[in-house]
Amino acid sequence: MNILILIISITAIISFVAPNGSSNFEKYKFSVGAILNRKEYVRLISSGFLHADIMHLVFNMLTLYFFGPVVIQGFGNLGFLIIYFGSILLGNMFSLFVYQREPWYSAIGASGGVSGILFASIALIPHLEIYMFFIPIGIPGYIFGLVYFSYSVYMMLNPNQHDNIGHAAHLGGAFFGLLYAVANQPQSAMSNALYIGIMALPLIYLAYEIFVRKRIG
Repeated sequence: MNILILIISITAIISFVAPNGSSNFEKYKFSVGAILNRKEYVRLISSGFLHADIMHLVFNMLTLYFFGPVVIQGFGNLGFLIIYFGSILLGNMFSLFVYQREPWYSAIGASGGVSGILFASIALIPHLEIYMFFIPIGIPGYIFGLVYFSYSVYMMLNPNQHDNIGHAAHLGGAFFGLLYAVANQPQSAMSNALYIGIMALPLIYLAYEIFVRKRIG
């Protein structure tokens, strides 16, 4: 079976077997308190197989289905797995760093891994057209990346109590996918350096806010 279909199938099955509110959902979701206080590190990965509802699952798996083949063609099945699970892990570790003083914080979903796959695809093909719902015109990948990173960074630095999106996990996952693509395809990265640089500007600003101004963590 194709590795992409296998990952989608396993994720869908686990999401249905451990639905939102079930005991297994609570046991394996990302939880700052459980990870830091009880050392339940399995949650850093297991949370990537859980989803809030059917729409959450479908959106993530459709995105993975459309962009996964680009990564598999560029890096092979092993590269795909490294990017996907590495992005879930780094995304959750970044969330752990950001919310370390908020033990109540929890999250679920494969969005970190999906973001890693998406941004590894954009790093390979910066002009890859991305279509959004209700927008019939394709958006160049690097422009989408710039807007995506800008919005995620803004929302992280200006949190909204009604916002249920895990921006830290998205950013950490996307960063891992981008970094893996650049490290493993340096010639492609050099030729696309301008586009990757434009896309990464919000990440540079976020690093300044974290390490210089100490606004997060």
